[in-house]
Formats: sequence, structure tokens, C-alpha cells
Amino acid sequence: QVQLVESGGGLVQAGGSLRLSCAASGPIFSINAMGWYRQAPGKQRELVATISGGGYTNYAASVKGRFTISRDNAKNTAYLQMNSLEPEDSAVYYCTADLNGLDLATMTSRRRDYWGQGTQVTVSS
Repeated sequence: QVQLVESGGGLVQAGGSLRLSCAASGPIFSINAMGWYRQAPGKQRELVATISGGGYTNYAASVKGRFTISRDNAKNTAYLQMNSLEPEDSAVYYCTADLNGLDLATMTSRRRDYWGQGTQVTVSS
């Protein structure tokens, strides 16, 4: 089945950088938008950045100018380059993809949103 797997999280000091990756695998016909969300303890999940199939990007105001989202369509992979990290950026980061995949139950193409399991990012002060 279709899966999204994030990697690249970890512990970093304030001012440092991390690069997250999100690889989509399985029976995929095409991927539309991809994005990153994050959720800190006790807070709601919030949008970080999105990128359309055509490469148009959108960022939360809190990360604009520090984070960069990109994608490699040949690898079905999205990236989030995070620079100048702040303790407030600490959260579990989730990848999402709006894609057309093979529904194994019906053996037909189905468009839906998929989510990864999340990767922890911790920024120490």
C-alpha cells in the first residue's frame, strides 16, 4: 500500500539546521501537493509549508525565510530544509501528500490524502 516515511529529525541547538525528507512509496500514479505539518505537546497540529505539483510553495508566517520546502518528483520525495531553528520549532513533524494511488480493495485509482508517522525535531536553547 501507499506509505509516507519521514526521516531527518533529531536534536539540534538553537540556530542550527536540519533537513527533513518524506518519501512516498507503493502503487502511486501521481502526486499532487505535498506538505509538512507539525504538532508540539499540548498544541494543535499546524501547517508548516506546502508545495504544489507545479512547485508553488506556501509557508506559515512563523517559518517564512527560515524554512524551504522542495520536492523531487522523480523520487516521489519532499524535503524541508530548516535553518535558524528556534526552540519554538520543537515538535513532531508530519509529512502529507495528496496523491492518486491504487486502491487495493477495488484495484482502481483513488485520490486521497496520506500522512506519515512523524519525526521528532527538538531544538535546545
